[in-house]
Amino acid sequence: MKINVLVAEIGSTTTVVNAFDEIFDNCPIFIGQGQAPTSVREGDVNIGLRAAIKDLSERLSVDNLEYDELMSTSSAAGGLKMTVHGLVYDMTVRAAKEAALGAGANLHIITAGKMRRSDINKLKEIKPNIILIAGGVDYGERETALYNAELIRGLNLDIPIIYAGNKENQEEIREIFKDTKMKLYITENVYPKIDQLNIEPTRKIIQEVFEEHIIYAPGMGKVREMVKGPIIPTPGAVMLAAKLLKEEIGDVLVLDVGGATTDVHSVTEGSDEINRILVSPEPISKRTVEGDLGVYVNLNNIVERIGLNNLASRLNIDSEKLKNLVENHKPIPISDIEKSFIEELTFEAVITAVKRHAGRLRDLYGPSGKKTIAEGKDLSNVKYVVGTGGALTRLPNRIEIMKRIPLNNKGNELLPNKDVKILVDNNYIMASLGVLSEKYPEAAIRLMKNSLGIE
Repeated sequence: MKINVLVAEIGSTTTVVNAFDEIFDNCPIFIGQGQAPTSVREGDVNIGLRAAIKDLSERLSVDNLEYDELMSTSSAAGGLKMTVHGLVYDMTVRAAKEAALGAGANLHIITAGKMRRSDINKLKEIKPNIILIAGGVDYGERETALYNAELIRGLNLDIPIIYAGNKENQEEIREIFKDTKMKLYITENVYPKIDQLNIEPTRKIIQEVFEEHIIYAPGMGKVREMVKGPIIPTPGAVMLAAKLLKEEIGDVLVLDVGGATTDVHSVTEGSDEINRILVSPEPISKRTVEGDLGVYVNLNNIVERIGLNNLASRLNIDSEKLKNLVENHKPIPISDIEKSFIEELTFEAVITAVKRHAGRLRDLYGPSGKKTIAEGKDLSNVKYVVGTGGALTRLPNRIEIMKRIPLNNKGNELLPNKDVKILVDNNYIMASLGVLSEKYPEAAIRLMKNSLGIE
């Protein structure tokens, strides 16, 4: 059996492969899915990748599965580890952070102003995949970015550097990193003018640099032996899918509740009414990742947020039975009570993560009376909430969980309205379709709409 494209999602623990065929026709097909443990510890992720392809073959009852192309997303080996260094936290640092998160990065250090010795020591310990330097609007402050670049140069680590700051510094930045092991990439300023974000060029180059250097990450050394197509950080691939979907159906909010984190992706310009009173700019495409909200690895964090007595009351069970659920939780719930337990945790993760992602209205009082301002991301224009990831594609009450988001608005929060429509990535292929969209956007959107159950 031969198909057009396989897309591998190489995770930290599991590798999943999704098979797609007839992608050049008007009706592309999702063939099926296989999975296997990721083999990072063996030093060769291809072992797990081949095992996942074998699992897919067995599910399809074929002896020899062939394919024209193999693409990949990856969050193995710690995913895309980045550090970001800018000038003012609420300006250039925030812009650089948005670009990095939107590209699918895991941010390990964020600094504002001149870096300290402790920052440099942390940088040496972390050994990120990419270091991003920003700072200063165009033709504005120059010294901080140059100072930070000199400190980072002194480490002479074999790590790619992206410069996305004041354009006046570009020649000096080139001189600083000349004759070092640190390969330099220069792109447009992420914050060229006051209250103007320009994160898309930086987001794009982050993904290009990641793809170029991913082979140097632990366990990823042989990935290019099999994957000839693009390799994108898994969260970045979900963002690409969300942006494609927004172009097709309108403003979207995509939620992914996982075992360790909860990711929120929004693609919306917000409402004109809120934009008129917004105090600082927000990107159209925004991603936040909540590292304390996971329904397996970080389960205890969510249980603590809810409270044991409150959770037991919601589940209508005694404290002893709840304690047993917490202590013996499984990666995949099986019994009805296990599913109800994970649903309560998922709801808490969804509401908390969305509220952290969203902005809010605030009243200011002065000599002229009350003035209302808006801060943060406006989600009030979102037309669709999309659930992807294990919890929000497999739990029985996944749709009801997402329907409750607008009902938890305290009145001043810029959450989706109650008429928002709920969609589920039933085939759990959104990340795969993000990477597929880089080369086959028309096939990707058709497959996505089919998975979401929309025409």
